[in-house]
Amino acid sequence: MGTATRPYIVGLGGTLRPGSSTESALRIALDEARAAGADTELFGGADLARLPMYDPESENVDEALRLVESLRRADGVIIASPGYHGSVSGLVKNALDYIEDLREDGNPYLSGRSVGCVTTAYGWQAAVTTLQTLRSIVHALRGWPTPLGAAINSATTRIAYGEDPDERVGFQLRTVGREVCMRSSATHPAGGLAAISS
Repeated sequence: MGTATRPYIVGLGGTLRPGSSTESALRIALDEARAAGADTELFGGADLARLPMYDPESENVDEALRLVESLRRADGVIIASPGYHGSVSGLVKNALDYIEDLREDGNPYLSGRSVGCVTTAYGWQAAVTTLQTLRSIVHALRGWPTPLGAAINSATTRIAYGEDPDERVGFQLRTVGREVCMRSSATHPAGGLAAISS
């Protein structure tokens, strides 16, 4: 969890391709959350690729334990997925399935947490349907999607971390990061849901 004054925001998403548009977009949103006063942690595509397929009956490996503990401590979350065939990628969905391990917590799943949703796809149709799916998943996990979600058409907009994005896309991503930070700060000023439930 964050400090008494700084919320802790976990970013989760990306693809297996280094420097992917999805992970670049996630990093931009996380940077804005950090600039707005949050402590942040990133679980990018390479981190998610080390997770075994979720199995509630098996013992978690170190990578999975780290993800679950970080999500448990999180005041807010930003999730970024590519749109693969109109929906969330298997890589990202598998990581989200690990949230099932929070079911017995005082605040189960993503209860009460602000969640920013970011999607990228080669075309508007997949970008938008993936964003709708991601927001539905967040609702099912009892999280609160931020009012603005960012759907990015990578066919018309190039995103590379460290380069200035298109003005409209940059505005959307920064708004998502800022909204997650602000809502997490307002809801959990004493340092997170874990502190409230203990």
